[in-house]
Amino acid sequence: MKHIKTGEICDHLNSMDVIDYTPDLALVVLQTDPGKCLLNAQSRQTIYEFITRNKVSFDISYSYQDYTKKEVLKALENDNSTLKDIQDTIQAVIDKDYDVEICSGSGFIIDMARGQVEFTISSGGRIFPEVRSVVEYLKKKEVSIFIASGDRKGSLKQLASYLSIPPENVFPTADTRRKKEIVAELKKKYQVMMVGNGSNDILALKEADLGVLTTQQKEDLPQKVYDAADVIIENIEEIKNLDF
Repeated sequence: MKHIKTGEICDHLNSMDVIDYTPDLALVVLQTDPGKCLLNAQSRQTIYEFITRNKVSFDISYSYQDYTKKEVLKALENDNSTLKDIQDTIQAVIDKDYDVEICSGSGFIIDMARGQVEFTISSGGRIFPEVRSVVEYLKKKEVSIFIASGDRKGSLKQLASYLSIPPENVFPTADTRRKKEIVAELKKKYQVMMVGNGSNDILALKEADLGVLTTQQKEDLPQKVYDAADVIIENIEEIKNLDF
């Protein structure tokens, strides 16, 4: 994350925590490839100009309040943040040498009341080494696996391919309420275990037949996330031992 006011790269901050602290904020995800598109775009144009001139699709990934895309564009219209601010965060992720399979994309956190971008953001990470074996274990038990994430469509398509999960089982850029809806729909056909790791999973954890919070990412989480879960695990491989 890049703090627009100071120019500082804040890779110690959690975007969900920032938004929870200030209810007028919204996390917006751009549905375009960071490496192929954003890095090669003209850096001096504003984020608003980039979106409107190129008809770039975007979604609201996380917010305390409900906002529409039209409201986001209106709030963004007079903001001076540039594509360079987003490009700086992409470069910060590249410098971390993360696995490309789960580079989740880029976007910004905007203060909807003030009409100002507070942070630009790009995300990436390493897939935990146990994930593939857990997925294979579940498949052998004939468990259907679905992904619902706030990340952009392209990155989740890569992740699903990497883990051999059918593309029709992937729900991209799902905000907190959408995740709950997905779990509710799946419950009509399945007994559902929801595995989550953050504030944007709270409603889905509560909705699931079994809500599992994984703390393997070693991030500080608010107490409300722990309270939403039925089970807390420290390693994703512990799923194999759950009585479900």
